[in-house]
This record gives sequence, C-alpha cells and structure tokens, in this order.
Amino acid sequence: MVYVPLTCGEVYENQPVSWKKNGSEVQPTLQGNQVKVLVEEMDGGNYTCHLGPDGEYLNHTVILIQLEPDNRTVILEEKSPEEGHIHCAAPNYQGSFHCAWTKTSSRSNAAVLLVKAERHLEKISCELNADGSGVHCQDANCPYKEEQHRIFLTIYIHSNARLEAYTKAFYLREIVRPAKLPNLHSSDGKAFSWAYPDSWEKPCTFFGLQYQVKVVHSGHSCHSEQHIVMDTIEEKTFVVNVKANKYVFCVRAQDKHTSGPFSPWSHCM
Repeated sequence: MVYVPLTCGEVYENQPVSWKKNGSEVQPTLQGNQVKVLVEEMDGGNYTCHLGPDGEYLNHTVILIQLEPDNRTVILEEKSPEEGHIHCAAPNYQGSFHCAWTKTSSRSNAAVLLVKAERHLEKISCELNADGSGVHCQDANCPYKEEQHRIFLTIYIHSNARLEAYTKAFYLREIVRPAKLPNLHSSDGKAFSWAYPDSWEKPCTFFGLQYQVKVVHSGHSCHSEQHIVMDTIEEKTFVVNVKANKYVFCVRAQDKHTSGPFSPWSHCM
C-alpha cells in the first residue's frame, strides 16, 4: 500500500482539473492539478486528468506495480533452470545477437515496456520484434577483442498493471552458435566432407571450429543416443569404417576455443 503523487501538468496549475481511473470516476473524488492516489497491492491503472468532471482529456499517468520483495514471475515461461526465462544466441563474433522469450498462456497479451542492454556502462542498440517475443541487438564490440565484461540485458514487461523485470547476463562467447554446416556430401558413401558456415568468422585459423561426428543406424535421428560411431575432430572430412550397409552420418560444429553451443546437426543418408 503506497501513496503515488500525480501531476496533470504545469500549464493546468490554475485549471479545474478532475481525475478518472481507467475511464471511470474515482471515489472519493480527485480534483486538482497535483493529487495523491492510494495504490494497494496490484491495483494500478491509467489515471487521466480532465478539464472539469466531464471536460476534455488533458493528460494521463499509467501506474504499474512491481512486487518487491516478492520475486515470483508469472508473465514469462522459464525455458530451463540453467537458461532462465530468456534465450540468447549469436551466429558469430560480429556483435549481433538475438534474444527471445515466451509468454505464459494466461498472459499472452503482456506488452514489453522497455528493453535495456549494456556492457560496462556502454549502451547497446536493440530493436524489438514486431510481435514482442524477442529483441535483436548490435554490440559494437571488436570480434578480435577478448571480452572482459558481460552484456546485461533487462526486459520490462507488463500485464495489465503488473510489471516484471527479467535480466540476463552473458558473454558473447557463451551464446555464439555456428550455423548449420553446409555442403555435406559423400564421394563414395564412406568419405564425408563439409564446409564452414557462410556466417562464421574468418580467418578460420583464428576463429577455429571443431566438429562432433556421429554415425547412427538407418531410420534413427541425429539426436539418437544409440550411435555406432561418435568422435570429435578438427578436420572437415571424416571416413566411416562400419559394416552396416545403411546408416546416417551426422556432423555439427562448435567453437573449439570456447566449447560453446553446438550448431544444428547436418546429416547425410
């Protein structure tokens, strides 16, 4: 329970100002350019000031409630205990990254109020997705520079009068995920080769990749834990020596210097 001061505006100082909450009269009546309203629990709303009880609209203040010290979050779904409510990924070290979140079904109409991103007091430019489900940011960090400070991303999102803040802190190297490996092919059904992703950094000697190769039984997916062969290599070629006539060859990449997230699987029958 707290009293919140509201001001209609300096230009209306000597005017007969009346207030409404969410379009309805306030009880007891609120009059005057500067007033105080009592807000209890989650009882916020849109307070509008008018020229007289039924006069023209002049200004408004939206009061949102952020529960402290109650830290329960109900607007966004938690992706996992390790990842939290926000998932972030980057295709390379150029500084561009995307973060996404999922609203709970009961709060699907929740709206993002503000997004803040910064690294060591330097603001990072971000643009919200049209549907409010994610944000694309561009950090001016040099790809060759070793990261000394984390990126801090904070999202303020509200559902009716409830306001929640979600924060994620990360190094770019922790979220860089190579794209799916292109041009996977086999010359004789035994020797496989592939190429670097087009979006990955060059030179390859500095931004090195390592590859996880897996051979699974025919009809199984690359995510199958029942593999015939499993290995980690640094070359872009691999020779399969198995007795099976039919199998699935799978390969994915990760930054060999950071052991960060793997790329999606590429596979060949």
